[in-house]
Amino acid sequence: MIAFESTLIKEQPDLVLVVGDVNSTLACTLVASKLHVPVAHVEAGLRSFDRRMPEEINRVVTDQIAELLFTTERDANENLLREGVDEAKIHFVGNVMIDTLLRHKEQALVLNTLKEYQLEASGYALLTLHRPPNVDTPETLAGILYALAEIQSHLPIIFPAHPRTMKRIAEFGFKDQLAAMPNLRIIDPLGYLAFLNLMTNARLMLTDSGGIQEETTILGVPCLTLRENTERPVMVTQGTNKIAGNDPGNILSETLKILQGSNKSGNVPELWDGQAAERLINVISQMVIS
Repeated sequence: MIAFESTLIKEQPDLVLVVGDVNSTLACTLVASKLHVPVAHVEAGLRSFDRRMPEEINRVVTDQIAELLFTTERDANENLLREGVDEAKIHFVGNVMIDTLLRHKEQALVLNTLKEYQLEASGYALLTLHRPPNVDTPETLAGILYALAEIQSHLPIIFPAHPRTMKRIAEFGFKDQLAAMPNLRIIDPLGYLAFLNLMTNARLMLTDSGGIQEETTILGVPCLTLRENTERPVMVTQGTNKIAGNDPGNILSETLKILQGSNKSGNVPELWDGQAAERLINVISQMVIS
């Protein structure tokens, strides 16, 4: 916050654009607001309704302070209106992250990522796991690892492992459990294009990430979300996403349904067409002109 304050004082911007729900999103919003610089929030209005998630606090507070709120789905508009946000501040523009995916998909697919990791298209599951409710409690993490042990006996799993997840696995003494899974392959975290290649070619996505739920819907890849809720409900109602929670029995049963051909078909949500950033810039341009 101190560093960003110095930058704002030096640069004197007309607008600060913040994205998503990480700590820096809220930090920059607070600094800009106190220096009387308008803030525009991209991906505004998303709600899990779970205040135990630090991201939820960041989302709610940022949306109350920001002057412009750019939403990815109509549910987000409704959330903001219910919280008393002035409708004039809300602009439904679509999803800029999907702009990025569509722009880079072709570039990602020409990479030799599958060959590098000795994988076959639709022949593996891709896993990400990092959220505190899943990895910071030994009992919960043990249950998820139990489910993964069963899944990898049916379908190989490739796991670009988050450092904090591996730290918890070591702390809790679960390394032997991982070593006993011959078809679960742990690799270092990947860059965007390599990960997009693996995600596009996966038979199944297992994740506790928010953004991956959106990307798999565009890619048509079945996705099981290892959380009890999601701030992106449109992915459940329209997309390929299914909330599996972190109960090992449920994770396993939902995975087997997919492997047996019971895939959830998905539709592309409204305005997820690769033009969200253009609509967003048009709104900002009109504000500057006026």
